[in-house]
Amino acid sequence: MTDWITTPVEPELLRGALDTERTERGGLLPHRLPAWVRRQYPDPGLLGAAAKPSGVRLVFRTGARHLELDVHVTRTRYVGGPATEGLFDLLVDGRPVAQAPADGGTVYGVDLSTGAATVVPGPPGTVRFAELPAGEKTVELWLPHGEQVELLALRTDAPVEPAPASGRRVWLHHGSSISHGSSADSPTGTWPALAAATGGVDLVNLGFGGNALLDPFLARTIRDTPADLISLKIGINLVNLDLMRLRAFGPVVHGFLDTIREGHPTTPLLVVSPVLCPTHEHTPGPLAADFSGPAPAFRATGDPAEAAAGRLTLTVIRAELARITAQRAATDPHLHHLDGLALYGEADHADHPLPDGLHPCPAGHRRIASHFAALAFGPGGPFEQQSAGA
Repeated sequence: MTDWITTPVEPELLRGALDTERTERGGLLPHRLPAWVRRQYPDPGLLGAAAKPSGVRLVFRTGARHLELDVHVTRTRYVGGPATEGLFDLLVDGRPVAQAPADGGTVYGVDLSTGAATVVPGPPGTVRFAELPAGEKTVELWLPHGEQVELLALRTDAPVEPAPASGRRVWLHHGSSISHGSSADSPTGTWPALAAATGGVDLVNLGFGGNALLDPFLARTIRDTPADLISLKIGINLVNLDLMRLRAFGPVVHGFLDTIREGHPTTPLLVVSPVLCPTHEHTPGPLAADFSGPAPAFRATGDPAEAAAGRLTLTVIRAELARITAQRAATDPHLHHLDGLALYGEADHADHPLPDGLHPCPAGHRRIASHFAALAFGPGGPFEQQSAGA
């Protein structure tokens, strides 16, 4: 029989969250947006995306061989889609050791064809890991990137203490659902998590499905968040929603960058344009769900001819981001640009097509991560580690 030690789940055990909230159950709910943003703009889509803890993990030192975590998860399931369960990924001293889902949980059902939503409440569950490597070690427990997770209780068979600071650089990345991790097979399988592991950095993932919209409150959040490296992947959601025209896009990008520079005047800042998405390369939004095939997919509903009048497409956005960053880099040597087609272009799409016309498959996430790690963290990249005295 295991002699369990219960450790309160406190904010100091968490990495990758910007805020936490105590719940009615006495649990801890991680947030990837600060409370003032959640009050200022309580949009359900934004708050739902930000409550899904992509990149958030428990990190602690322990000699434990057995670990249990009580949680209450809230899963989103789409009518006609698979009934998937998110995984918790366990790393020991940086090495993947095990994966497990949580049982129980509440299911939030969404019918994309009608917009109707249902909520089926469920009980808390437990994630269990056994036979961890012996000895003192650093344990990382990455939370599912696509489920809201309320942390209720941590039990181990040896004492737990918060891990000391890693000494690694902190990389803050902002982007859309692809950065959030949509269709990745696990929380450490999202392309930002994979790239962070290769680059040897600590990730703060501010990728929000459907909500990379150049909102001013997001620029202020990034401005006020400590980071050694910052990247912004801009474009796809603006086209998806048909949110603005070219006349507004340029000034909004400038304003977003201006705000970030107020808090990070010399931090390496990488602007990444959209990866390939044939749906929106030359066709404006808005985006619509398409149920004509065997599985839900997406299609663009705009008129390609209207791009000449200022409606945004991915091709238009790539050209404008290249122009803006080149203009600003003349007086900002720490600002950099990366063409998203270098991360996922025609050849990558041929190898790993977008299953729903919008999001990469798990292999696509790995391909994007590999390219980003080489181009950003590799030799000559804007995030390359500089040696002391360099």
